[in-house]
This record gives sequence, structure tokens and C-alpha cells, in this order.
Amino acid sequence: MAKRKESSTNTENRNYITTCNLTYAVCLVGGRWKLLILCKLEKGKLRFGELRNQICNITERMLTLQLRELERDGMVKRTVYAEVPPRVEYELTEISLKLVPIWGLISNWGAEHKETMAQKNAIEAGNLVEQE
Repeated sequence: MAKRKESSTNTENRNYITTCNLTYAVCLVGGRWKLLILCKLEKGKLRFGELRNQICNITERMLTLQLRELERDGMVKRTVYAEVPPRVEYELTEISLKLVPIWGLISNWGAEHKETMAQKNAIEAGNLVEQE
């Protein structure tokens, strides 16, 4: 993975955004795959292939990149066993285990929001039919 220059706009924006604790936390788990990876590791250690099989449509490259970022940020622990063939397992760190009840709440909120939006869209669709 390429290293960003300290003077780049991206680095400056990241430094500015992460002064807020909430934004900092969201940046750690944000993106398309990170939270899903963390949720899959909630029940215990998984090998790379097991993770890949449990997450539909993620490429090996993307899974590798996301796992590296999560490991770098202290969210995932990577254990390499001295075996042939090599065995690597991933698991949540102690600090990321504290997120489990939080993402449960966010999941419930997401389900509620999805239902609210479905009802709103159904009402709007009904209004369009009546106007025709």
C-alpha cells in the first residue's frame, strides 16, 4: 500500500476530521467493507478464506487491503502460525469487541429506518397512482 505524503490534502483533511471523536470512530469503521468484516469476526477467529466466503462480492485484493487497514488501526489482530502451508487467523481486538453492542444498536436503527422509508415510498407511489 502506498504511503501518503504528510502534506497531501487527503492527509490534512484526515487530520482535521479526526479531531472530533465521533468522526474519528466513524472513519475507523467506515467504508463499504470494514464493518461487515468486523461483524463476521464477532463470533471468533476466522481464516482469510473463511472471511472471503462469508462476504459476498468482495475481491481478495479488497479484503486484503481492508484487513491491513483494520490491523493497522488496532481493530483486528492477525496471527500467523509457523506451519506449512502457512495458517493465518484474524480476530477482533479487545477495543473492537466493545463495538459489538453498538453495531447491534445501529443495525436495529437501520432496520427501523429501512421500514420507515419503505412505508414512505409506498405512500408516495400510491399518491402518484391516484393523481393519474
